[in-house]
Amino acid sequence: MKQFMDDNFLLETATAQDLFHNHASKMPIIDYHCHLIPEMVANDHKFKSITELWLGGDHYKWRAMRTNGVDERYCTGKDTTDWEKFEKWAETVPYTFRNPLYHWTHLELKTAFGITKLLSPKTAREIFDECNDKLANDPEYTARGFMRRYNVETVCTTDDPVDDLRHHIAYAANKGEKDPRMIPAWRPDKAMNIEKPEYADYVNQLGEVAGVTITTFKDMMDALQKRHDFFHSMGSRLSDHGIEEFYDEPYTEAQIEEIFAKAMKKEPLTVLETRQYKHCFLKLCAIMDCEAGWTQQYHYGAIRDNNTKMYNQLGPDTGFDSIGEFNTAKAMSHFLNELNMEGKLTRTILYTLNPCANEVIATMLGNFQDGSCPGKIQFGSGWWFNDQLDGMERQMNALSVLGLLSRFVGMLTDSRSFLSYPRHEYFRRLLCNLLGNDVEKGLLPNDLDSLYRMVEDISYNNAKRYFNF
Repeated sequence: MKQFMDDNFLLETATAQDLFHNHASKMPIIDYHCHLIPEMVANDHKFKSITELWLGGDHYKWRAMRTNGVDERYCTGKDTTDWEKFEKWAETVPYTFRNPLYHWTHLELKTAFGITKLLSPKTAREIFDECNDKLANDPEYTARGFMRRYNVETVCTTDDPVDDLRHHIAYAANKGEKDPRMIPAWRPDKAMNIEKPEYADYVNQLGEVAGVTITTFKDMMDALQKRHDFFHSMGSRLSDHGIEEFYDEPYTEAQIEEIFAKAMKKEPLTVLETRQYKHCFLKLCAIMDCEAGWTQQYHYGAIRDNNTKMYNQLGPDTGFDSIGEFNTAKAMSHFLNELNMEGKLTRTILYTLNPCANEVIATMLGNFQDGSCPGKIQFGSGWWFNDQLDGMERQMNALSVLGLLSRFVGMLTDSRSFLSYPRHEYFRRLLCNLLGNDVEKGLLPNDLDSLYRMVEDISYNNAKRYFNF
């Protein structure tokens, strides 16, 4: 019987162990998409407890706790102590067998705190106290300290166009030699989501920040261009869009101006008008990125805020989202083709939340590769509900069969937690295991130099070359 989470965790063959321990594990991390709070990085935040570090904002854990019958006050409540919340999480962990949270939990305890005990009600107090002792007394147990511990070279946060990026500026001015580079990434979803009741207020805020009086859609895009230029001056080379699906409804400039005017007066829009607007908006943003030499990312396929009662109570990103089904392949193709025909298709990463679309994405890539750089159009790593053993393997297998896994830019955390970097280790172990198994089965040659290069490239080098930060 193999020991749980030993040094060869997930590595089933000698070849896989060699690939991981001697090559993949030694590569730095480029975390090109995450949701870390820049202020916490800039201030080198010191966490008051393991509960703040581990459970604060972690909707993965909240979902599991609710499913286990834990009252909401122990997830997001203000009237419970850090120990009470941690105790409820420890009660839930033994029920997460075969859920990725079980692996993540113990990999994070092991790599961050050196704790190899299994978390349960019996060990909860001991682990809680040990973690809190290190957080209180070890100067390396801070936001930046965790990033140094995990050998993070570059991190890209997710930032709204109205953000003044003051924390990025402050961090760049005082970061240490061994601290990672922190780069803002452009996320203009609030300017795209015209159907939201807060849209008009957001547009007015955008105008104030950009110094543009916005009365037309063109004015709004001028304001966004100014903010895009500012982000570029701050080192940003990456955008991201969170969309349900792709859009290809035809529109005219006059129609878009009419739709914009209705939205600014807070008048209801038809479904067609919303889709026309989003098509236009995403296309113009793509052109903006192309002209600036950026990479664009599209995360699609999530149905967000399903539970209206809890959304009204807690707001977005609190654990009430799920995988959606959208018939979007033709729209995606038309959208990319439209940009390509105009010479405005920049480097692009496509992420699907529904693994049923893995092969759709993997075959879409080849339609728009143009030889300008290796893997110009990328299939993004298993995302959100798919950044676990089965999801990541399925994504890599689809890319292997229908594209070039060797040119893949690899893993990201997509997380709000400073303890999520072991997801890179988890991914690298799975990658090495896939390749090692193929070698042992005779499906790949035992060409170690090529294998070493491949795992080092996917772990780090491909992203380094692709983004060229």
